[in-house]
Amino acid sequence: MTDAEKFNPLRLLGRVTRGFTRIADDGLREFGFAVGQLPVLVSLKQQKALSQAELARIAQVEQPSMAQLLARMERDGLVERVPDPDDKRSRLISLTPLATRRLPKAKAVMDAHAQQVLEGFSAEDVAQLMALLTRLNANVERMGAS
Repeated sequence: MTDAEKFNPLRLLGRVTRGFTRIADDGLREFGFAVGQLPVLVSLKQQKALSQAELARIAQVEQPSMAQLLARMERDGLVERVPDPDDKRSRLISLTPLATRRLPKAKAVMDAHAQQVLEGFSAEDVAQLMALLTRLNANVERMGAS
């Protein structure tokens, strides 16, 4: 660990995030997914159909970035735009049957990667890590809101 990482754990957290993203992207590629798509995939799996604006808010990205991501996902057959039953002029985004079929296998890969990354951690270690990261995230969200 470098001196900078000793005094700024966020640098190490960023390094861990980038490393895990590379590993996860490799595992997800087989199913036609990428880590950057996970907020959309998970949200649509839970909610069935959402607007582009709602997905951008959930993923914490700007509308143009979400539009590009959704265009690529639509091109790859992962999402489709369906009429909004409450507003015939707008469209909602939903998962395609292809994405729905692939999601359980992709989740299994992500779960296996997470298990490997946490190898050697006790249940107490994981609980403490979760508590610390939850507090850290709350601070980040509070700063972002102000």
